[in-house]
Amino acid sequence: MPPVAAMQVGITGWDGECLRLSAPLAAHVNDKGCAFGGSLVSLATLAAWGLVTLQVEAAGFDADVFVAATEVRYRAPLFADLHVEARLEEGAGWQDFIDTLRTRGRASTWLVASLPLPEGGIATQARLRYAAILRTPVPAPGQAD
Repeated sequence: MPPVAAMQVGITGWDGECLRLSAPLAAHVNDKGCAFGGSLVSLATLAAWGLVTLQVEAAGFDADVFVAATEVRYRAPLFADLHVEARLEEGAGWQDFIDTLRTRGRASTWLVASLPLPEGGIATQARLRYAAILRTPVPAPGQAD
């Protein structure tokens, strides 16, 4: 997507449960010299989308992934490069999400994406609900392809 290229986003980590992205402050600086709020939530949204997409693909499915809801809290200005970590919300599980996607052809889950401050603490935190919808339905057991 052209906006993502303009954001200069890089993948800095992926361990199967958490996706980490980064972007330089210089590409997101506002008139106050800190990261623009729209950039912070955009990076959080992108990280959560990427995490769901990776999980869906790892399960062998071809699905469209959509953001369905976002709650964001801007806690402190960020005067440094942007780093985000996206993971499932506590108490949620990928297996339940994948099982629902397999049986119903669609599933949704809540994720949390956090952008830390360099000195500790959180600059911005987003809680995001994502939905995945299979492009090609999975045949029911016993049905021919």
